[in-house]
Amino acid sequence: MKAKTPEQSRTIMTDLVLPSETNPLNNLFGGELLARMDRAASIAARRHSRRIVVTASVNHVAFNRAVPLGSVVTVEAKVSRAFKTSMEVFLDVWIEDRESGERTKANEAIYTFVAVDETGRPIAVPEVIPETDLEKERFDAALRRKQLSLLLAGKIKPEQASELKALFE
Repeated sequence: MKAKTPEQSRTIMTDLVLPSETNPLNNLFGGELLARMDRAASIAARRHSRRIVVTASVNHVAFNRAVPLGSVVTVEAKVSRAFKTSMEVFLDVWIEDRESGERTKANEAIYTFVAVDETGRPIAVPEVIPETDLEKERFDAALRRKQLSLLLAGKIKPEQASELKALFE
């Protein structure tokens, strides 16, 4: 199985915020944004693995900026790291100013997907080879996030979380 770069999984979805998708403050519902991010992330994970993928977890979501009615919203997703059968997908959400066209980062999220076969059993995925500084930073951080998640779930012991221990040494 040939390793792939994050760029090979890059997915960009751009859409307009419509009235039916907004709350009483005329901002995009958080759940609507989560759904958009889930779709973009699933496409990125499928591009990386070339398999059926299922959402395993939403590891992190930061709603840093409201997304107003009428905004052009762009969700960018890339696989940041692959493990045996799972893939971490990092998402950046941008809003575009209606008049200037300037893009501002509004939100970000990290999702985890698992590749499965036709019977729903997890299946191996290709490794990720990060190229840019940002991709390398996200690649390294993905292992720490995975170890923290496993530690909190009681699936590994503290002494097995080598990446986390390194942060405190």
